[in-house]
Amino acid sequence: MKKGHISVETENIFPIIKKFLYSDHEIFLRELVSNAVDATQKLKVLSKNGEYDKEVKDLQVEVILDKAAKTLTIRDNGIGMTADEIDKYINQIAFSGAEEFVQKYKDSDSKESIIGHFGLGFYSAFMVAEKVEINTLGRYDDAKAVKWTSNGTTEYSIEASDKATRGTDIVLHITDESAEFLEEARIRGILDRYCKFLPVPVIFGTYTEQIDDPSGEKDEEGNVKKISKEVPNQINNPSPAWTKMPADLEKEDYSKFYRELYPSTIEDPLFHIHLNVDYPFNLTGILYFPKIKENVEVQKNKIQLYSNQVFITDNVEEIVPEFLTLLHGVIDSPDIPLNVSRSYLQSDSNVKKISAHISKKVSDKLKQMFNKDRKDFEEKWSDLRIFSEYGMLSDDKFAERAKAFHLMETTDGKFVTPEEFKEEVKATQTDKDGKTIFLYTNNKEEQYSFVKAANDRGYKVIELQGPLAAHWVQKMEMSLEDVSFARVDADTLDKLIQKDEEIPSKLSEKEQEELKPVFEGVVNKDMFKVQFESMSESEAPIMVTQPEFIRRMKEQQAMGGAGFYGAFPETYNMIVNSNHPKISSILAAQGEEQAQKAKQLTDLAMLAQGMLKGEALTDFVNRSIDLV
Repeated sequence: MKKGHISVETENIFPIIKKFLYSDHEIFLRELVSNAVDATQKLKVLSKNGEYDKEVKDLQVEVILDKAAKTLTIRDNGIGMTADEIDKYINQIAFSGAEEFVQKYKDSDSKESIIGHFGLGFYSAFMVAEKVEINTLGRYDDAKAVKWTSNGTTEYSIEASDKATRGTDIVLHITDESAEFLEEARIRGILDRYCKFLPVPVIFGTYTEQIDDPSGEKDEEGNVKKISKEVPNQINNPSPAWTKMPADLEKEDYSKFYRELYPSTIEDPLFHIHLNVDYPFNLTGILYFPKIKENVEVQKNKIQLYSNQVFITDNVEEIVPEFLTLLHGVIDSPDIPLNVSRSYLQSDSNVKKISAHISKKVSDKLKQMFNKDRKDFEEKWSDLRIFSEYGMLSDDKFAERAKAFHLMETTDGKFVTPEEFKEEVKATQTDKDGKTIFLYTNNKEEQYSFVKAANDRGYKVIELQGPLAAHWVQKMEMSLEDVSFARVDADTLDKLIQKDEEIPSKLSEKEQEELKPVFEGVVNKDMFKVQFESMSESEAPIMVTQPEFIRRMKEQQAMGGAGFYGAFPETYNMIVNSNHPKISSILAAQGEEQAQKAKQLTDLAMLAQGMLKGEALTDFVNRSIDLV
């Protein structure tokens, strides 16, 4: 037996590993199974390169739980180790066997997946084990099986072993405080999370299968009897869809894989993007577009990040632009640094390149769909709109590309891009300063009278709904040349689209000053600013509007923005049409009759905006009955 000390800089290495190596102790199983997979993949490479001439088949990793013995074993039939290799790769922490192997074979034609990013991965075993054993037999003809043992200090022993088959068993003697890892359900959950798509079969336990009786014995109905058979339980799919070439997959294959990723999801995705890049970085994966509708937050954290088919995380906000976290699917790249800080990820050059590439692939896909079948694209737009808005707000390059396919729907049901709409309305909706005004509504039913008035004047109105609309409007005003957005109920049409011509007022300034206190007397003066406008007689006698700037700031505050400005008060403009006959009749009335008429017209304007409620609404109804 050989005894010795592990080569480390400090005697306190194991307490540090237990406390700080990984924040989540369950990661130990990912690391050990990943190392076992590496051992099998290395054997494949050696075989293909002619450096191992024995038969290589049925490579697998097995996880064995023995609750009575308080052990968890990770077994592989891969490359194995000699005593010298244990000394090099286990006892000398500074060496990473996987990294060295990758460097040696980086120019080889064999491109088997070597995970190799987990330098201290083996030592994560000591986060949950009081003793760890390595029982291994190397691949060499004259190799002798050896057993390495350590109890969580820097001391170890190596002795001869009776292991007869090539490969390695890592045996963990689980501590009492980590007894949760002796529960079958706990181990199954970890394997399902981290090892679901590892490139070689991973076996955990068995399950019962009904098969035909090998003897051919039949039942009373003449059918071959069924018997129960225990078979190995393989928990992973070694060849997931993203590892294959797009040309080798059908639409059904992508749908099936989506169900494999999200078995509880009811709805099918709209479509997918298959990523396959090998220069200047390595990236594979499949991204799916779910049906988002208006729900932004619930959709996040559905993209799973893998490194050579090992699950790493489903929090990818530092790796892809934030808006892409609305998508579902898988990204697999060995070029993304693992287990490092978020600030490091955000500054890493490969991460930036990968992020930019994915963003471009998504915009290219949407543009391709738009160009290929616009009708189908329009039918999907209700699910794509909020994703496109989110992307335009959070990624300037995506915003520039999205102008070619981002759609707005007019109140008469027509879909147009911003540039198409500008071209369509610039002849009628360009104001005296040369700005084309995009009139919009966020609820065409509630704002029906304003939309109708605009349509009657020959103006087009677009619908802009959803939680991001206010921010998107502001973004578009900055990026579209000579365009301004105005909600159709924000002011009178003549103020929203100011022309050179002016309509003369039937009321003199003196008469307006005489009427102003009458209207101020029937509303809250702190909330409503009364102003007279000379409009067409066909326009409403009174309109209640909220200034565009104030309303936008309040909408952005509701979404968590515009906090710099503080809380905006509820303020409205009460616009009195000085040319409407009903206003002239109020001027002619006296006393109580004058106030009652002013109150009735004001309430009608409030009712049109949905602002008349409670006691005020009841009073209005009773007053209207009396007036009939």
